[in-house]
Amino acid sequence: MRRKLVEELARKGITDDKVLKAIGKVPRHLFIDDTAFERFAYVDQAFPIGCGQTISQPYTVAVQSALLAVRPGEKVLEIGTGCGYQTAVLCELGAKVHSIERHRPLYLATKARLEAMGYRARLVHGDGYKGLPADAPFDKIIVTCGAPELPSALVDQLAPGGILVIPLGGEDGQTMYTITKTAGGITRRAHGAFSFVPMLGNKK
Repeated sequence: MRRKLVEELARKGITDDKVLKAIGKVPRHLFIDDTAFERFAYVDQAFPIGCGQTISQPYTVAVQSALLAVRPGEKVLEIGTGCGYQTAVLCELGAKVHSIERHRPLYLATKARLEAMGYRARLVHGDGYKGLPADAPFDKIIVTCGAPELPSALVDQLAPGGILVIPLGGEDGQTMYTITKTAGGITRRAHGAFSFVPMLGNKK
């Protein structure tokens, strides 16, 4: 089933072999708690995971992962751990992952899940808008929720030459961007329309 998913993603235009191989290794069905959805785990679509959040569509995970262009050993900050599926893909790509989740029930469940599966990632319960300044700078940053504006704290925590992949826009849809930090500031490049749950700040 995983192999068929990888073949489908390749047909949809994903050409990064490393990303396809990583997705082929991650058992997506283990990230879906609701057994009613489990038999659809390798269908290319998103599913609810609780707390008003979703496990992203595999195509979206593949696109963001490819845009991130992770090299083994790079330090990556993920905003929005969710169920940990994207986190696992990043780990399979060789990243040293630091991930923030706003919703404490998801944070606790996902931390236990990833540890049980053998994925080593530093998970934090916190506000993604603030990032993790104590652990900065990051080689790459990935945001897995729709942000109405570019969070300045995340740009500040990006290493020189680093890449931030982020969907920007309102709840009616977002445009995926890569933000590259340069000596003169930042450059932006758009990569099409997507739909994410909204990025939330001011964590209580």
